[in-house]
Amino acid sequence: MASTVSMTTRTQCSIPSLLPSPSKPRTPASQSFSSSSHSQFHGLNFSKPASASAAPVPSSFKTSIVAKVNKGQVPPNFTLKDQDGKAVSLAKYKGKPVVVYFYPADESPSCTKQACAFRDSYEKFKKAGAEVIGISGDDSSSHKSFAKKYRLPFTLLSDEGNKVRKEWGIPSDLFGALPGRQTYVLDKQGVVQLIYNNQFQPEKHIDETLKLLQSL
Repeated sequence: MASTVSMTTRTQCSIPSLLPSPSKPRTPASQSFSSSSHSQFHGLNFSKPASASAAPVPSSFKTSIVAKVNKGQVPPNFTLKDQDGKAVSLAKYKGKPVVVYFYPADESPSCTKQACAFRDSYEKFKKAGAEVIGISGDDSSSHKSFAKKYRLPFTLLSDEGNKVRKEWGIPSDLFGALPGRQTYVLDKQGVVQLIYNNQFQPEKHIDETLKLLQSL
């Protein structure tokens, strides 16, 4: 699982006196009321009022709540290795509905429960004409072991470095410490029809996606 993000970043701000000083001229307001800080999270720069006394919100949290892929859009294509080490492209599934679910990690209790729920309902997905693809940052060998252990009949893709996760804008949980659990349903044209996020009720992803697929 992802390591806990440090929350100790502090910004030092100085507030100039608002009263005129006999010894030196007042600083123009345009110069005294803003300061810039450099965040250690993703190397992003932020500007904020110098008078703010509250601790800055980590940029990892700020960026995690803005999705880059929205309903009604065609998401970026990707090519990743599956559990057998073969390259798989999202574009190959165009023409049929696709369920793409991002999950934190193989073998974790919640992720195992979610994968097995997809497995147990796999015939329903097939009946709806849909493909199921699971994506995490684990490598292909981990996926192979995970799929074999739980007899998973669908494709697992390795997003090492979380490149696709970042491109799709998957929000993180627990202030960026835990990779998000988010599911997308794409229609036959590759357009997103559903985005469902629920970290702590993994089995509800199956219920929500089936409900949408049955209405297409």
